[in-house]
Amino acid sequence: MEKKEKLTAIIPVKNEAHNIRDVLESVSFADEIMVVDSYSTDDTLKIAKEYTSFILQRDFNYAASQKNWAIPQATHEWILLVDADERVTPNLKEEVINILKNPPQKTVAFWIGRVNYFMGQQIKHSGWQNDKVIRLFKKSKCKYQDKLVHEEIIADGEVGFLKNKFIHYTYRSIDKHVEKLNKYAAWQAEEKSAKTGKLTPYHFVIKPFWRFFKHFVVQGGFRDGLPGFVISFLRAYSMLIRYIKIWLFRKGLK
Repeated sequence: MEKKEKLTAIIPVKNEAHNIRDVLESVSFADEIMVVDSYSTDDTLKIAKEYTSFILQRDFNYAASQKNWAIPQATHEWILLVDADERVTPNLKEEVINILKNPPQKTVAFWIGRVNYFMGQQIKHSGWQNDKVIRLFKKSKCKYQDKLVHEEIIADGEVGFLKNKFIHYTYRSIDKHVEKLNKYAAWQAEEKSAKTGKLTPYHFVIKPFWRFFKHFVVQGGFRDGLPGFVISFLRAYSMLIRYIKIWLFRKGLK
């Protein structure tokens, strides 16, 4: 039987009963599956226990902290980290297996692209066309940046690029999406307040307008129809609300 490096799949979750079964099915080829749960109150754990007994629980602070806490607890050196709203396709599965049969000596991590779905539609433009994340990596050589949002892997070595992509279902409901944007905006305000100078109409008008124009016109959001408009509008909204939250933070308000 052909030998290969063993793999731990890590799935961070909280109240993902609507997603957990499909994502666990998609990583069932892994030698070990670790579910990192932030004390779900729905059926997430009940479903997860059908697939693995390796379930850890920890209060969620922010994503990088949660992932950096979980990664060292994996049994195997190679990690595939998959969010609950992502799916490993059959082609991606085969590519990962083939890499683990003979990993490049100097490569310690791999970028994986994502095919994004939003409002029931595949998004081919809107600035999401080149979306990618580092998710296959060696635990001894990689860790996440200690950032509140948009954290990425810091790799001590070369980073490759897989040919196949995740399927990424970014949309659950418009309310959940806006709730997520508000949370991210609050975290970004906390991170960026000290680095942001005096707030002016540039921050509240020009920057949000440019963000909408960039996604909808420059990056072709108009070609994605209504979902492309919504994405562009929400990107502008997230920019505006970030600076509103910085203003409130400096005033001692919320």
